[in-house]
Amino acid sequence: MTFALGFLVGVGLWVWEGRRAAPGSLPGSESAAAVEPASWARGILARFRLPAAVWALGIYGLFGYHFAYFMALRNAPPVEAGLIAYLWPLLIVLMAALLPGERLSGRQLFGAILGFAGAGLLVTRGQGLHFDPQYTTGYAYALACAVIWSSYSVLSRRAGAVPTSAVGAFCGATALLALICHLLFEQTVRPTGWEWAAIIALGLGPAGIAFYTWDYGVKRGNIQALGTFAYAAPLLSTAILVTLGLAEASWLLAAAAVLISGGALVASWRSGG
Repeated sequence: MTFALGFLVGVGLWVWEGRRAAPGSLPGSESAAAVEPASWARGILARFRLPAAVWALGIYGLFGYHFAYFMALRNAPPVEAGLIAYLWPLLIVLMAALLPGERLSGRQLFGAILGFAGAGLLVTRGQGLHFDPQYTTGYAYALACAVIWSSYSVLSRRAGAVPTSAVGAFCGATALLALICHLLFEQTVRPTGWEWAAIIALGLGPAGIAFYTWDYGVKRGNIQALGTFAYAAPLLSTAILVTLGLAEASWLLAAAAVLISGGALVASWRSGG
């Protein structure tokens, strides 16, 4: 459901790009009438005409990651699975060194390790980890999460000519595949009340706009620094819980904030201006 909403975000982006591309397409103008609605429909269908390699990359990243993540949570304790899956920002920093014109500096690696340590504090809540061999399958899925999202992000950098709006097509395909997997592996539970609001918020945010902004960032930004900045996600979520009174501020939150922000600063610092 959330990826279906992410797809609708893409449709809105395609329509907006189509109106912007049409010369003089102001509401009420003759040119605006010319692009409604049949022309828009053709333009939207054209967005699905992507090379097979591009389709494979998009589905591998969006569907592959989330399939592995849900399977990890089904087959391993969430704390250990979550921490293993959160290796992906560190892997981005390492893999990005393989891109043309990029190299891995000790400063970037150190910053990424600091960020991972801060995220680890938040995910484990300062408690120890216990890896049980009986959950090996779940751990393997969690590691697959980390590898899939990091490699998808780095390969997206190499596919820089593919417009960010193509993410809408990937969201649509992921929604369809997710529906099939749901029917095969899960029991249907119909949302009620505020659960619908949560689904809409997730579909417009973390499973919607966030994928478009991430694609833009990895294609045009400092991908190694971006990987380190990603460790701010668990920090921000914990801070929001504290602000809403759903969690208490603690030394653990402060230590994690120092590690994550310090790691991001170290990784993104460029000597010589």
